[in-house]
Amino acid sequence: MHVQDSHWSSASAIAPGGGAMSAAAGNGRDGSRSTPLRVDAQRNLEHVLRAAREVFGELGYGAPMEDVARRARVGVGTVYRRFPSKDVLVRRIAEEETSRLTDQARAALGQEDEPWSALSRFLRTSVASGAGRLLPPQVLRVGVADEADGAGFDEARVPQQRSQPGSGELRLVSEDPGNGVEDDSGAAALLDVVGRLVERARAAGELRADVSVSDVLLVIATAAPSLPDAAQQAAASARLLDILLEGLRSRPS
Repeated sequence: MHVQDSHWSSASAIAPGGGAMSAAAGNGRDGSRSTPLRVDAQRNLEHVLRAAREVFGELGYGAPMEDVARRARVGVGTVYRRFPSKDVLVRRIAEEETSRLTDQARAALGQEDEPWSALSRFLRTSVASGAGRLLPPQVLRVGVADEADGAGFDEARVPQQRSQPGSGELRLVSEDPGNGVEDDSGAAALLDVVGRLVERARAAGELRADVSVSDVLLVIATAAPSLPDAAQQAAASARLLDILLEGLRSRPS
């Protein structure tokens, strides 16, 4: 699992003077001008975004911008011209992947009549897409922070997690209580639609009663290992997901 906290929070994209990512004020969300880009500039932007997804997916959000530039085959200055800070680039990638997962969950919810089929379809589609490796770190901060503190885990490689007392459910939290990500509409939409998938499968008696939304998102994050060989990675992901799905499913008593 390569979900990684690089000290990024939603607050880090808010600069003094108000307004999210005001470093790109007057520009687009990614720091781009609202006017059409030249063909070469658009091509460079696409290369940077593709490289960022690959690098962050393999190494986590702690990977340096230089690695992104190298993978995109552009100078690091080109990356910074498009994205004034690493936080802006991280937020762009995380928002896109969160939206991607939300779309996949909605498709499963709307197109599958059987609750378990809907949930398993969402998990298989999401794991195959690799989007779980790029979930925002805050979305995975649920539940086991205390255990991680004393177990010698590598905190740079394991999602930091917290939960509401007694709930077991995923909640969005932030490093700064005054600037949480509870207002992140993209993450909230993901939690809502995955929550409906979970509730349907649980109500049908097909999902273990103790499985929460957080468990489902952690399955997506952990069942998408990054391996150098694409075929090996696909096979490993499919095998691991089969095992995890068996663990999620309820069994007759």
